[in-house]
Amino acid sequence: MTSTRIDPILAADPATDHIIGPASAPVTVIEYGDFECPSCLQAHGALKVILPHFEGKVRFVFRHFPLREVHPHAELAAEAAEAAGAQGKFWPLYGLLFANPHHLKEKHLLDYAAQVGLDMPRYQNEMKDHVYLQRVQEHVQGALHLAVRATPAFYVNGVFTDVSFGLQHLHEAIDKALAA
Repeated sequence: MTSTRIDPILAADPATDHIIGPASAPVTVIEYGDFECPSCLQAHGALKVILPHFEGKVRFVFRHFPLREVHPHAELAAEAAEAAGAQGKFWPLYGLLFANPHHLKEKHLLDYAAQVGLDMPRYQNEMKDHVYLQRVQEHVQGALHLAVRATPAFYVNGVFTDVSFGLQHLHEAIDKALAA
């Protein structure tokens, strides 16, 4: 007998997660992603189409899983996104980071932070002190608990959705979850 109980790690938490979409949405999509990952960039483009298609029916959660071994700037970019989130600007910075995946060095992140209108002294102090590194590492630990090994990793209502053969699988998983 299989259990349909969702792992608590896969429950979206408005206090700690970055969420787009209504809390009442019947489908929750969680992505574990990396701002320097080419496949995550493709997924970001697909999400720009998929999410509006399911507007009001899906809420989207982005969590960090920087693959430091292959993407040396991803963890710092994740910290920058969290710093922006603390100032209510996670999604604008998220968009800029995915728009510039080859320019994620500290000097670029500083420019992006200014572009989205962050309080720059606060941002610089928080980044210097790595205030949000623990939050990023908590996301990574959650992903490791779920046995995530690559990005992007998607969960639709708590069920892993393999997109390695195309992001159409994500669309289909959402359709299936809505029909259930």
